[in-house]
Amino acid sequence: MNKVQMRSRDKETRVNNFSEVNLGYNKEEAQKEANRCLNCQNPRCVKGCPIGIKIPKFIEAIKNDDINLAYEIIREDNLFPGICGRVCPQEKQCESMCIKGFKGDAISIGSLERYVSDEAIKNNIKIDNKKKSNGKTVAIVGSGPSGLACASILQSEGFSVTIYESLHKAGGVLTYGIPEFRLPKKIVDKEIEALVDLGVKFVFNAPIGLSFSITELKSKYDAVYLATGAGLPRFMGIKNECANGVFSANEVLTRINLMGAYNRESKTPVYEAKRVVVVGCGNVAIDAARSLRRMGASVSIVYRRSELEAPARKEEIKHAKEEGIEFLYLTNPKEIIVENNEVVGMEVSLMELIDDGTERRSVKEIQNAIKKIDCDMVVMALGTMPNSLILNDSNIKTDTYGLILVDDTKTNIDRVYAGGDAVTGAATVILAYEAGKKAALKIIDDISI
Repeated sequence: MNKVQMRSRDKETRVNNFSEVNLGYNKEEAQKEANRCLNCQNPRCVKGCPIGIKIPKFIEAIKNDDINLAYEIIREDNLFPGICGRVCPQEKQCESMCIKGFKGDAISIGSLERYVSDEAIKNNIKIDNKKKSNGKTVAIVGSGPSGLACASILQSEGFSVTIYESLHKAGGVLTYGIPEFRLPKKIVDKEIEALVDLGVKFVFNAPIGLSFSITELKSKYDAVYLATGAGLPRFMGIKNECANGVFSANEVLTRINLMGAYNRESKTPVYEAKRVVVVGCGNVAIDAARSLRRMGASVSIVYRRSELEAPARKEEIKHAKEEGIEFLYLTNPKEIIVENNEVVGMEVSLMELIDDGTERRSVKEIQNAIKKIDCDMVVMALGTMPNSLILNDSNIKTDTYGLILVDDTKTNIDRVYAGGDAVTGAATVILAYEAGKKAALKIIDDISI
Protein backbone atom coordinates (compact mmCIF):
# COMPACT_ATOMS: atom_id res chain seq x y z
CA MET A 1 0.00 0.00 0.00
CA ASN A 2 1.38 3.43 -0.98
CA LYS A 3 1.72 6.30 1.47
CA VAL A 4 -1.34 8.49 1.89
CA GLN A 5 -0.29 11.85 0.51
CA MET A 6 -1.29 14.88 2.54
CA ARG A 7 -3.64 17.27 0.79
CA SER A 8 -2.32 20.78 0.07
CA ARG A 9 -3.58 24.05 -1.36
CA ASP A 10 -3.14 24.43 -5.10
CA LYS A 11 -0.16 26.52 -6.17
CA GLU A 12 -2.23 29.21 -7.90
CA THR A 13 -4.15 29.95 -4.70
CA ARG A 14 -1.40 29.69 -2.11
CA VAL A 15 1.09 32.00 -3.82
CA ASN A 16 -1.29 34.89 -3.19
CA ASN A 17 -1.72 34.42 0.57
CA PHE A 18 0.01 33.21 3.74
CA SER A 19 -2.49 30.45 4.60
CA GLU A 20 -1.00 27.07 5.56
CA VAL A 21 -0.04 25.08 2.47
CA ASN A 22 -0.40 21.55 3.87
CA LEU A 23 -3.95 20.76 4.99
CA GLY A 24 -3.32 17.72 7.19
CA TYR A 25 -5.04 14.32 7.32
CA ASN A 26 -8.70 13.73 8.04
CA LYS A 27 -9.72 10.72 10.15
CA GLU A 28 -10.06 8.34 7.20
CA GLU A 29 -6.68 9.33 5.75
CA ALA A 30 -4.92 9.10 9.12
CA GLN A 31 -6.26 5.65 9.87
CA LYS A 32 -5.42 4.43 6.38
CA GLU A 33 -1.82 5.66 6.79
CA ALA A 34 -1.60 4.29 10.36
CA ASN A 35 -2.68 0.86 9.11
CA ARG A 36 0.46 0.71 6.97
CA CYS A 37 2.58 0.59 10.16
CA LEU A 38 3.98 -2.88 10.96
CA ASN A 39 4.21 -2.13 14.72
CA CYS A 40 7.78 -3.50 14.75
CA GLN A 41 8.95 -5.16 17.96
CA ASN A 42 12.30 -3.42 17.58
CA PRO A 43 11.14 -0.05 16.18
CA ARG A 44 13.97 1.61 14.30
CA CYS A 45 11.88 4.78 13.95
CA VAL A 46 12.09 5.46 17.70
CA LYS A 47 15.88 5.32 17.50
CA GLY A 48 15.74 7.90 14.71
CA CYS A 49 13.71 10.34 16.82
CA PRO A 50 15.94 12.75 18.81
CA ILE A 51 13.50 12.74 21.73
CA GLY A 52 12.44 9.08 21.57
CA ILE A 53 8.69 9.36 20.91
CA LYS A 54 7.00 5.94 21.21
CA ILE A 55 5.98 6.03 17.58
CA PRO A 56 4.42 2.57 17.05
CA LYS A 57 2.34 2.97 20.22
CA PHE A 58 0.76 6.27 19.24
CA ILE A 59 0.16 5.01 15.70
CA GLU A 60 -1.56 1.92 17.14
CA ALA A 61 -3.84 4.24 19.11
CA ILE A 62 -4.73 6.05 15.86
CA LYS A 63 -5.65 2.69 14.31
CA ASN A 64 -8.01 2.13 17.24
CA ASP A 65 -9.44 5.66 16.90
CA ASP A 66 -8.26 6.54 20.42
CA ILE A 67 -6.98 10.12 19.98
CA ASN A 68 -6.83 10.72 23.74
CA LEU A 69 -4.43 7.81 24.18
CA ALA A 70 -2.40 8.74 21.09
CA TYR A 71 -2.00 12.31 22.37
CA GLU A 72 -1.08 11.09 25.85
CA ILE A 73 1.62 8.77 24.42
CA ILE A 74 3.15 11.54 22.29
CA ARG A 75 3.08 14.06 25.14
CA GLU A 76 5.12 11.74 27.35
CA ASP A 77 8.12 12.70 25.22
CA ASN A 78 7.05 15.66 23.08
CA LEU A 79 5.18 18.59 24.55
CA PHE A 80 4.78 20.36 21.19
CA PRO A 81 3.52 17.79 18.65
CA GLY A 82 1.60 20.35 16.59
CA ILE A 83 4.84 22.23 15.95
CA CYS A 84 7.14 19.23 15.48
CA GLY A 85 4.65 17.43 13.26
CA ARG A 86 4.84 20.39 10.88
CA VAL A 87 8.45 21.56 10.83
CA CYS A 88 10.69 18.65 11.91
CA PRO A 89 12.74 17.01 9.13
CA GLN A 90 11.22 13.56 9.73
CA GLU A 91 12.55 12.37 6.38
CA LYS A 92 16.08 12.65 7.84
CA GLN A 93 15.18 11.27 11.28
CA CYS A 94 12.41 8.85 12.28
CA GLU A 95 11.06 8.24 8.77
CA SER A 96 14.54 7.59 7.39
CA MET A 97 14.79 4.63 9.79
CA CYS A 98 11.34 3.18 9.01
CA ILE A 99 11.65 -0.37 7.70
CA LYS A 100 8.82 0.26 5.21
CA GLY A 101 11.02 2.87 3.54
CA PHE A 102 13.58 0.30 2.37
CA LYS A 103 11.23 -1.15 -0.25
CA GLY A 104 8.69 1.61 -0.63
CA ASP A 105 7.32 4.62 1.21
CA ALA A 106 8.15 5.14 4.86
CA ILE A 107 5.23 5.71 7.22
CA SER A 108 4.32 9.41 7.26
CA ILE A 109 5.09 9.76 10.98
CA GLY A 110 5.18 13.55 11.03
CA SER A 111 1.80 13.83 9.34
CA LEU A 112 0.27 11.40 11.86
CA GLU A 113 1.80 13.33 14.77
CA ARG A 114 0.31 16.53 13.39
CA TYR A 115 -3.08 14.82 12.99
CA VAL A 116 -3.14 13.76 16.64
CA SER A 117 -2.19 17.25 17.83
CA ASP A 118 -4.75 18.99 15.63
CA GLU A 119 -7.48 16.63 16.85
CA ALA A 120 -6.43 17.25 20.47
CA ILE A 121 -6.73 21.01 19.94
CA LYS A 122 -10.06 20.63 18.15
CA ASN A 123 -11.46 18.50 21.00
CA ASN A 124 -9.78 20.55 23.76
CA ILE A 125 -7.90 17.52 25.10
CA LYS A 126 -5.60 18.50 27.96
CA ILE A 127 -3.16 16.53 30.08
CA ASP A 128 -2.59 17.79 33.61
CA ASN A 129 0.41 16.10 35.22
CA LYS A 130 1.76 19.02 37.23
CA LYS A 131 3.42 18.13 40.54
CA LYS A 132 3.28 20.03 43.82
CA SER A 133 5.61 23.05 44.12
CA ASN A 134 9.10 22.25 45.35
CA GLY A 135 9.93 25.87 46.16
CA LYS A 136 12.75 26.10 43.60
CA THR A 137 12.94 28.85 40.97
CA VAL A 138 14.47 28.85 37.49
CA ALA A 139 14.99 31.69 35.02
CA ILE A 140 15.05 30.79 31.34
CA VAL A 141 16.44 33.28 28.84
CA GLY A 142 14.81 32.91 25.44
CA SER A 143 11.34 31.65 24.54
CA GLY A 144 12.24 29.63 21.47
CA PRO A 145 11.75 25.84 21.27
CA SER A 146 14.62 25.04 23.65
CA GLY A 147 13.46 27.49 26.31
CA LEU A 148 9.81 26.43 26.01
CA ALA A 149 10.68 22.73 26.29
CA CYS A 150 12.83 23.30 29.37
CA ALA A 151 10.14 25.46 30.99
CA SER A 152 7.36 22.95 30.37
CA ILE A 153 9.24 20.08 31.99
CA LEU A 154 10.48 22.08 34.99
CA GLN A 155 7.09 23.68 35.72
CA SER A 156 5.43 20.26 35.52
CA GLU A 157 7.96 18.95 38.03
CA GLY A 158 7.10 21.60 40.60
CA PHE A 159 9.58 24.36 39.79
CA SER A 160 8.55 27.99 39.45
CA VAL A 161 9.75 29.09 36.00
CA THR A 162 10.08 32.58 34.52
CA ILE A 163 11.01 33.04 30.85
CA TYR A 164 12.74 36.26 29.78
CA GLU A 165 12.23 37.20 26.13
CA SER A 166 13.93 40.08 24.30
CA LEU A 167 11.01 40.55 21.87
CA HIS A 168 7.40 41.46 22.62
CA LYS A 169 6.03 38.00 21.85
CA ALA A 170 6.98 34.44 22.85
CA GLY A 171 8.05 31.66 20.52
CA GLY A 172 11.46 32.68 19.25
CA VAL A 173 12.14 31.30 15.78
CA LEU A 174 8.73 29.57 15.85
CA THR A 175 7.11 33.01 15.86
CA TYR A 176 9.48 35.28 13.95
CA GLY A 177 11.35 32.82 11.72
CA ILE A 178 8.97 30.23 10.29
CA PRO A 179 6.28 31.61 7.97
CA GLU A 180 2.56 31.28 8.62
CA PHE A 181 2.14 29.07 5.54
CA ARG A 182 4.38 26.43 7.15
CA LEU A 183 3.56 26.92 10.83
CA PRO A 184 0.37 28.82 11.69
CA LYS A 185 0.92 31.08 14.66
CA LYS A 186 -2.32 29.85 16.26
CA ILE A 187 -0.56 26.50 16.76
CA VAL A 188 2.43 28.15 18.45
CA ASP A 189 0.08 30.31 20.54
CA LYS A 190 -1.82 27.20 21.72
CA GLU A 191 1.41 25.52 22.89
CA ILE A 192 2.47 28.68 24.74
CA GLU A 193 -1.01 29.07 26.22
CA ALA A 194 -0.62 25.59 27.72
CA LEU A 195 2.58 26.75 29.45
CA VAL A 196 0.81 29.80 30.90
CA ASP A 197 -1.92 27.46 32.18
CA LEU A 198 0.82 25.42 33.87
CA GLY A 199 2.01 28.56 35.64
CA VAL A 200 5.04 29.57 33.57
CA LYS A 201 5.59 33.35 33.73
CA PHE A 202 6.83 35.46 30.80
CA VAL A 203 8.76 38.74 30.91
CA PHE A 204 8.85 40.44 27.49
CA ASN A 205 10.98 43.24 26.02
CA ALA A 206 13.85 42.08 28.23
CA PRO A 207 17.08 41.66 26.20
CA ILE A 208 19.77 39.94 28.21
CA GLY A 209 23.10 41.74 28.22
CA LEU A 210 21.33 45.11 27.93
CA SER A 211 18.33 45.27 30.29
CA PHE A 212 19.85 42.84 32.78
CA SER A 213 22.77 40.46 33.17
CA ILE A 214 23.14 36.74 33.76
CA THR A 215 24.78 37.57 37.10
CA GLU A 216 21.65 39.47 38.17
CA LEU A 217 19.42 36.55 37.25
CA LYS A 218 21.63 34.11 39.10
CA SER A 219 21.25 36.18 42.28
CA LYS A 220 17.45 35.91 42.07
CA TYR A 221 16.93 32.30 40.95
CA ASP A 222 18.16 28.86 41.93
CA ALA A 223 19.22 28.15 38.33
CA VAL A 224 19.45 29.92 34.98
CA TYR A 225 19.05 28.27 31.57
CA LEU A 226 20.35 30.14 28.51
CA ALA A 227 18.29 29.32 25.43
CA THR A 228 19.21 32.47 23.56
CA GLY A 229 19.61 30.89 20.13
CA ALA A 230 21.82 32.09 17.31
CA GLY A 231 20.05 35.07 15.82
CA LEU A 232 22.94 37.13 14.46
CA PRO A 233 23.01 36.78 10.64
CA ARG A 234 26.12 36.01 8.63
CA PHE A 235 27.14 37.90 5.51
CA MET A 236 29.65 37.14 2.75
CA GLY A 237 31.84 40.23 2.93
CA ILE A 238 31.43 40.95 -0.78
CA LYS A 239 31.34 44.42 -2.31
CA ASN A 240 28.25 46.60 -1.69
CA GLU A 241 26.69 44.36 0.96
CA CYS A 242 25.77 47.50 2.92
CA ALA A 243 23.78 49.07 0.09
CA ASN A 244 20.07 49.86 0.31
CA GLY A 245 18.17 46.77 -0.72
CA VAL A 246 20.49 44.18 0.88
CA PHE A 247 18.98 42.37 3.85
CA SER A 248 19.46 39.33 6.03
CA ALA A 249 16.78 36.66 5.78
CA ASN A 250 16.32 37.06 9.55
CA GLU A 251 15.20 40.66 9.15
CA VAL A 252 12.89 39.90 6.26
CA LEU A 253 11.20 37.00 8.08
CA THR A 254 10.95 38.87 11.38
CA ARG A 255 9.29 41.85 9.71
CA ILE A 256 6.83 39.60 7.88
CA ASN A 257 6.08 37.00 10.58
CA LEU A 258 6.31 39.02 13.79
CA MET A 259 5.51 42.54 12.62
CA GLY A 260 2.88 41.75 9.96
CA ALA A 261 4.80 43.42 7.12
CA TYR A 262 2.81 41.44 4.54
CA ASN A 263 0.05 43.95 5.32
CA ARG A 264 0.65 47.08 3.26
CA GLU A 265 -0.50 49.21 6.22
CA SER A 266 2.01 47.67 8.63
CA LYS A 267 3.98 50.09 10.81
CA THR A 268 7.05 47.93 10.15
CA PRO A 269 7.00 47.46 6.37
CA VAL A 270 9.25 45.17 4.39
CA TYR A 271 11.29 46.48 1.45
CA GLU A 272 9.15 46.54 -1.70
CA ALA A 273 10.98 44.76 -4.52
CA LYS A 274 10.12 43.46 -7.97
CA ARG A 275 13.12 41.18 -8.56
CA VAL A 276 14.74 39.43 -5.58
CA VAL A 277 17.81 37.24 -5.30
CA VAL A 278 18.07 35.05 -2.18
CA VAL A 279 21.55 33.70 -1.44
CA GLY A 280 21.56 30.25 0.18
CA CYS A 281 19.42 27.11 -0.01
CA GLY A 282 18.60 26.13 3.56
CA ASN A 283 15.11 26.22 5.05
CA VAL A 284 15.51 29.89 6.04
CA ALA A 285 16.40 30.80 2.45
CA ILE A 286 13.37 28.94 1.11
CA ASP A 287 11.11 30.55 3.74
CA ALA A 288 12.32 34.04 2.81
CA ALA A 289 11.97 33.35 -0.92
CA ARG A 290 8.45 31.94 -0.63
CA SER A 291 7.37 34.81 1.65
CA LEU A 292 8.60 37.48 -0.79
CA ARG A 293 7.01 35.60 -3.69
CA ARG A 294 3.69 35.94 -1.87
CA MET A 295 4.27 39.68 -1.71
CA GLY A 296 4.43 39.89 -5.48
CA ALA A 297 8.16 39.69 -6.19
CA SER A 298 9.88 37.56 -8.79
CA VAL A 299 12.39 35.47 -6.82
CA SER A 300 15.55 33.53 -7.66
CA ILE A 301 17.59 31.42 -5.25
CA VAL A 302 21.35 31.43 -5.82
CA TYR A 303 23.27 28.47 -4.35
CA ARG A 304 26.88 27.54 -4.95
CA ARG A 305 26.30 23.77 -4.79
CA SER A 306 23.75 21.50 -6.49
CA GLU A 307 20.24 20.62 -5.34
CA LEU A 308 21.62 17.33 -4.02
CA GLU A 309 23.65 19.21 -1.40
CA ALA A 310 20.95 21.75 -0.53
CA PRO A 311 20.19 21.57 3.21
CA ALA A 312 16.53 22.62 2.83
CA ARG A 313 13.78 20.00 3.12
CA LYS A 314 12.89 18.43 -0.22
CA GLU A 315 9.23 19.22 0.32
CA GLU A 316 10.00 22.92 0.75
CA ILE A 317 12.10 23.02 -2.44
CA LYS A 318 9.27 21.25 -4.29
CA HIS A 319 6.73 23.77 -3.02
CA ALA A 320 9.00 26.69 -3.93
CA LYS A 321 9.38 25.43 -7.50
CA GLU A 322 5.62 24.99 -7.80
CA GLU A 323 5.20 28.60 -6.68
CA GLY A 324 7.40 29.91 -9.48
CA ILE A 325 10.69 30.44 -7.64
CA GLU A 326 13.77 30.01 -9.84
CA PHE A 327 16.76 27.98 -8.57
CA LEU A 328 20.20 28.90 -9.87
CA TYR A 329 22.51 26.15 -8.69
CA LEU A 330 26.31 26.12 -8.96
CA THR A 331 26.21 29.91 -8.80
CA ASN A 332 28.11 32.03 -6.29
CA PRO A 333 27.83 35.81 -5.65
CA LYS A 334 30.93 37.89 -6.39
CA GLU A 335 29.62 41.44 -6.11
CA ILE A 336 26.36 43.31 -5.64
CA ILE A 337 25.95 45.90 -8.40
CA VAL A 338 24.79 49.29 -7.17
CA GLU A 339 23.81 52.56 -8.83
CA ASN A 340 23.10 55.62 -6.65
CA ASN A 341 23.37 53.34 -3.59
CA GLU A 342 20.48 51.19 -4.85
CA VAL A 343 20.80 47.54 -5.85
CA VAL A 344 20.43 46.97 -9.59
CA GLY A 345 21.98 43.52 -9.96
CA MET A 346 24.41 40.87 -8.83
CA GLU A 347 27.56 39.56 -10.48
CA VAL A 348 27.99 35.83 -9.96
CA SER A 349 30.55 33.21 -10.85
CA LEU A 350 29.63 29.75 -12.04
CA MET A 351 30.92 26.81 -10.01
CA GLU A 352 31.70 23.16 -10.58
CA LEU A 353 31.45 20.25 -8.15
CA ILE A 354 34.46 18.29 -7.00
CA ASP A 355 33.85 14.61 -6.24
CA ASP A 356 36.05 14.42 -3.16
CA GLY A 357 34.18 11.58 -1.44
CA THR A 358 32.38 13.86 1.03
CA GLU A 359 28.59 13.94 1.47
CA ARG A 360 28.44 17.65 0.58
CA ARG A 361 30.82 17.83 -2.35
CA SER A 362 33.25 20.72 -2.55
CA VAL A 363 32.97 23.34 -5.27
CA LYS A 364 35.41 25.51 -7.15
CA GLU A 365 34.98 28.51 -9.39
CA ILE A 366 35.03 27.99 -13.16
CA GLN A 367 37.65 30.32 -14.54
CA ASN A 368 36.19 33.41 -16.25
CA ALA A 369 32.63 32.03 -16.03
CA ILE A 370 30.85 35.16 -14.78
CA LYS A 371 27.38 36.54 -15.45
CA LYS A 372 25.06 39.27 -14.20
CA ILE A 373 21.62 38.82 -12.65
CA ASP A 374 19.28 41.83 -12.62
CA CYS A 375 17.62 42.44 -9.24
CA ASP A 376 16.56 45.25 -6.93
CA MET A 377 16.81 43.33 -3.63
CA VAL A 378 19.29 40.81 -2.23
CA VAL A 379 18.55 38.60 0.78
CA MET A 380 21.43 36.81 2.52
CA ALA A 381 20.45 33.46 4.08
CA LEU A 382 23.87 32.09 4.99
CA GLY A 383 23.31 30.91 8.54
CA THR A 384 23.49 32.61 11.90
CA MET A 385 25.65 32.86 15.02
CA PRO A 386 25.09 33.87 18.65
CA ASN A 387 24.99 37.54 19.59
CA SER A 388 27.99 38.31 21.84
CA LEU A 389 26.03 41.07 23.68
CA ILE A 390 24.05 38.35 25.45
CA LEU A 391 27.02 37.29 27.55
CA ASN A 392 28.08 40.79 28.66
CA ASP A 393 29.84 40.73 32.07
CA SER A 394 29.04 37.03 32.59
CA ASN A 395 32.50 35.37 32.27
CA ILE A 396 30.81 32.45 30.52
CA LYS A 397 33.26 30.62 28.29
CA THR A 398 32.67 30.37 24.55
CA ASP A 399 34.54 28.90 21.61
CA THR A 400 36.07 30.88 18.74
CA TYR A 401 32.66 31.05 17.01
CA GLY A 402 30.95 32.54 20.08
CA LEU A 403 29.12 29.31 20.94
CA ILE A 404 28.67 28.68 24.66
CA LEU A 405 30.84 25.86 26.00
CA VAL A 406 28.99 23.32 28.16
CA ASP A 407 29.60 20.07 29.97
CA ASP A 408 26.35 18.11 30.01
CA THR A 409 24.41 21.42 29.57
CA LYS A 410 26.36 23.09 32.42
CA THR A 411 28.43 26.20 31.69
CA ASN A 412 31.58 27.09 33.59
CA ILE A 413 29.43 29.24 35.92
CA ASP A 414 27.74 27.41 38.78
CA ARG A 415 23.95 26.98 38.35
CA VAL A 416 24.00 28.44 34.84
CA TYR A 417 23.06 26.03 32.03
CA ALA A 418 22.84 26.45 28.26
CA GLY A 419 21.53 24.60 25.24
CA GLY A 420 20.07 24.82 21.76
CA ASP A 421 21.48 26.99 18.99
CA ALA A 422 23.50 29.08 21.46
CA VAL A 423 25.60 25.96 22.05
CA THR A 424 25.41 24.04 18.75
CA GLY A 425 24.89 26.82 16.23
CA ALA A 426 21.76 27.00 14.07
CA ALA A 427 19.99 23.62 14.01
CA THR A 428 16.46 22.19 13.81
CA VAL A 429 13.52 22.82 16.12
CA ILE A 430 13.55 19.22 17.38
CA LEU A 431 17.24 19.36 18.30
CA ALA A 432 16.64 22.59 20.22
CA TYR A 433 13.73 20.87 21.95
CA GLU A 434 15.98 17.93 22.80
CA ALA A 435 18.54 20.32 24.33
CA GLY A 436 15.88 22.01 26.47
CA LYS A 437 14.62 18.67 27.70
CA LYS A 438 18.15 17.53 28.54
CA ALA A 439 18.85 20.76 30.45
CA ALA A 440 15.61 20.43 32.43
CA LEU A 441 16.51 16.92 33.55
CA LYS A 442 19.99 18.09 34.55
CA ILE A 443 18.59 21.01 36.56
CA ILE A 444 16.18 18.64 38.30
CA ASP A 445 19.09 16.37 39.26
CA ASP A 446 21.24 19.27 40.47
CA ILE A 447 18.91 21.49 42.46
CA SER A 448 15.64 19.72 43.26
CA ILE A 449 16.91 18.30 46.57
